[in-house]
Amino acid sequence: MKAAVIHHLGQPFTLEDRPVPQPSADQVLVRMEASGLCHTDIHAARGDWPVQPTPPFVPGHEGVGIIERVGDHVTTHRVGDRVAIAWLGRACGDCRYCLDGREALCEHQVNSGYSIDGALAEYAVTDGRYAVTVPAGIEPFEAAPLTCAGVTSYKSVKVAHVQPGELVAVFGIGGLGHLAVQYARLVGARVVAIDVDDDKLELAMSLGADHVVNASTTDPVRAVTELGGADVALAYAVAVASFEQAFGSLNRGGRLVCVALPADGVMAIPIFDTVLKGIEIIGSIVGTRQDLREVLDLHARGRTRVVAEPRKLDQVNLAVAELLRGDVPARLVFEF
Repeated sequence: MKAAVIHHLGQPFTLEDRPVPQPSADQVLVRMEASGLCHTDIHAARGDWPVQPTPPFVPGHEGVGIIERVGDHVTTHRVGDRVAIAWLGRACGDCRYCLDGREALCEHQVNSGYSIDGALAEYAVTDGRYAVTVPAGIEPFEAAPLTCAGVTSYKSVKVAHVQPGELVAVFGIGGLGHLAVQYARLVGARVVAIDVDDDKLELAMSLGADHVVNASTTDPVRAVTELGGADVALAYAVAVASFEQAFGSLNRGGRLVCVALPADGVMAIPIFDTVLKGIEIIGSIVGTRQDLREVLDLHARGRTRVVAEPRKLDQVNLAVAELLRGDVPARLVFEF
């Protein structure tokens, strides 16, 4: 099978032939149909974060495909099922976080495309319990970005407890942000989209944003404040300055939800304003299997639109360069 492999952190992907992996008793073998490219894949390939993956490894955690083999212990799936391979490759199932519905916080989890080989390959194996069924009617090309960008942005709107009529500021209109605009609108919020690219702001307007701000020409803090201030600010841009702008745009009682993970990730937060204004700062990382089921169900019912462009796996290094330049409208998806 073809696979995009990282042999050395900080070096480009190598496209190579590998044996098709064989599933263990608890795993399923998935023939990949589509797999999205997430900024986390680039962080993984570069070793940007404190906990680094161990080369060689195959990134990818936005995979969708058809099960071709099931392990002897798998009871939740059968051959022929279409499933998603998400960031949460496996959790312990027994800790307080797994038991109370916060499995994405499990300290013993393994992550697809990071601590175990992921979905940027023609075949992948994954734990049968954590492979989420993709409903009929969703094309793999559209389902793939929902597996990470969708569930991550959905979860961040969820943990912000967005209320109808509130103003939600979405900082960064990319793979996550273009979906967050839609999820915030679905719960009745007003949305202001902030980015440095006019094309992405036009996209946000087409998806229902009420206002847009180009942060390269306009101070986003002032612009959002003139709209009445944000009740919720969702930070998706991989830039520390954007996080600080998101904080500065908040009303009293506002909630800042931190989602993106800049490599140099330290932001300055004024304690005085945080205390006196009653600001909440919330970290939100991906979502649970149930969150992903909800995301896929919303899309199957026609409530969301995925904006993506197709690529082939042998274009992986070109695709990474496109993403880093900001040339991507929302998501790039490798089709197999």
